Amino acid sequence: MTVPTITLNDQTTIPQLGFGVFQVPPDQTQATVESAFGVGYRHIDTAQMYQNEAGVGAAIAASGLPRDELYVTSKLNNAFHRPDDARRTFDETLTKLGLDRIDLFLIHWPLPTRYDGDFVSTWRTLAEFVADGRATSVGVSNFQPAHLDRIVEETGVVPVVNQIEVHPYFGNEEARAASHRHGVVVEAWSPIAQGAVLDDEVVGKVAAAHGRTPSQVTLRWHVERGDIVFPKSMHEARMRENFEIFDFALTEDEVAAITALDRGEDGRRGPNPDAFDWIPD
Repeated sequence: MTVPTITLNDQTTIPQLGFGVFQVPPDQTQATVESAFGVGYRHIDTAQMYQNEAGVGAAIAASGLPRDELYVTSKLNNAFHRPDDARRTFDETLTKLGLDRIDLFLIHWPLPTRYDGDFVSTWRTLAEFVADGRATSVGVSNFQPAHLDRIVEETGVVPVVNQIEVHPYFGNEEARAASHRHGVVVEAWSPIAQGAVLDDEVVGKVAAAHGRTPSQVTLRWHVERGDIVFPKSMHEARMRENFEIFDFALTEDEVAAITALDRGEDGRRGPNPDAFDWIPD
């Protein structure tokens, strides 16, 4: 099954479906990613704070896959927003991944109440990694509309993606609209609301109509709305299920019915980026 690609605003392309390794234990990451490669995934999403970049790197090295067939994303640790810290830890990310170039590197959280509210300097630093050829693209994660507006206005550098919480119970439509206004593609994290939507009656009816699982229908909903999605599972059967979403389509009414499940802020399952200020020890 061929995974479609999306063209980003820097004219590079990214697979619309990827494999996420959030909460995959470091000692199980290599085997898990190798299983994902076996299913057909070629887009891997990790982060410094996941503490499993080395496992991803080991899986890449063991795979024998050509570098140009892989798309690898990582994200900046909240503790390293200051420019010199970001530069140092970016070097460490490349070393752990065993790469001389990463496809996409993101600011993981804006942390507007930390670092004197200065995430702009951090963004300028990430742009350096593109200029020196060690990152193909850079983007952001969990950026609210005001955060996006600020970095674009103050630097002139537009992120290629904004990775934000999006699922049927929390459409995050204001952040999606702000991203689209800037030509930024949305990546949806927590795409099935940590499993909460799988028992939803509306999702279940759509799944039954197509002879598919609720997870497949929900992921397909994301894809048809134009977002990038990277579900996580440590079980190969579920990895395969999540991969097989490109041989059917939802109707416009079905997409609308799932979109209508949005609960607004009450549906948010993760922290609010305006207030989130956690820095790991």
